[in-house]
Amino acid sequence: MSGPLVLGIESSCDETSVGIVRGNELLANEVASSVAAHARFGGVVPEVASRAHLEAMTPTLTRALATADIDLAQVDAIAVTAGPGLMGSLVVGLASAKALASALGKPLYGLNHLVGHVAVDILDHGPLPEPVLALLVSGGHTQLLLVRDITGDIVEVGTTIDDAAGEAYDKVARLLGLGYPGGPVIDQHAQTGNPRAITFPRGLTARHDLERHRFDYSFSGLKTAVARYVEQRELDGEPVDVPDVSASFQEAVADVLTAKSVDAAQHFGVQHLVLGGGVAANSRLRTLMAERAAAARIELRRPRPGLCTDNGAMIAVLGAQVVRAGRPPSSLTISADSGMPVEQVLA
Repeated sequence: MSGPLVLGIESSCDETSVGIVRGNELLANEVASSVAAHARFGGVVPEVASRAHLEAMTPTLTRALATADIDLAQVDAIAVTAGPGLMGSLVVGLASAKALASALGKPLYGLNHLVGHVAVDILDHGPLPEPVLALLVSGGHTQLLLVRDITGDIVEVGTTIDDAAGEAYDKVARLLGLGYPGGPVIDQHAQTGNPRAITFPRGLTARHDLERHRFDYSFSGLKTAVARYVEQRELDGEPVDVPDVSASFQEAVADVLTAKSVDAAQHFGVQHLVLGGGVAANSRLRTLMAERAAAARIELRRPRPGLCTDNGAMIAVLGAQVVRAGRPPSSLTISADSGMPVEQVLA
């Protein structure tokens, strides 16, 4: 497959990753995670993450080049996450990318981490339809995006007004004593639980809420409901059925995520829906979204679970799209932007 050969660097949180793509073809995607170093703190510690990126960057780059079987001199462009994310972590990746671009005389593209989560589906299913509605669900973000052009025309049509879905997973896992990160472990326990055992609330789905927040999300109330349920069981001297709580909580999250996504797709007349972000690897979300999209005759695109979490491949493939579109490269003086808005694809 032809296309620009792009090396992508991702370091926005606790994964150091280098991906290499040629056009829409994935050649390498090496990831070094520091999640184990954060687990005992119950969440990501920025200083720990930054140090881990410093230690892992060169070895990860070396592995990616070996896997792709290419030399750095062959690369056409260097792409890197410029934001959003943890400032210290972003700076490590950006400094590395600037050094490579400067030393090799290659163009630099500072890209939006969130848009990368949407673009990564190209590696599994080819070019994105235009327009496409994207549900981006991660530890820090829950957004509905109307994407008319992945390289420069993205509009946020819905977002969370409090906790992100992934954040709610982490907090509920902590309540249940399941550790960090919460998403995978709750998903695992939910497999043997009854999703109808406990009726937890669906945020912003009441009629008066839909008038103002039709496509927005809220998971704070759900998290509080789980906490109150667990506390009451303990006060009553009753055991907490972790699988049932996990399954019921997960059903509430998946229910509202999928219902609002399909509603938004129908409202905007979009026939294609793509999942993105770490929570997009969740088994119940993937299954329920497939069922509801099919019922509404909407084509669903789901990248493989391994491409849903933070990775360099998503930055590399977004970089390839930007290069193909003829977008001007970034300056070597660009700064990391921890609050980079999703509408801004290129720094």
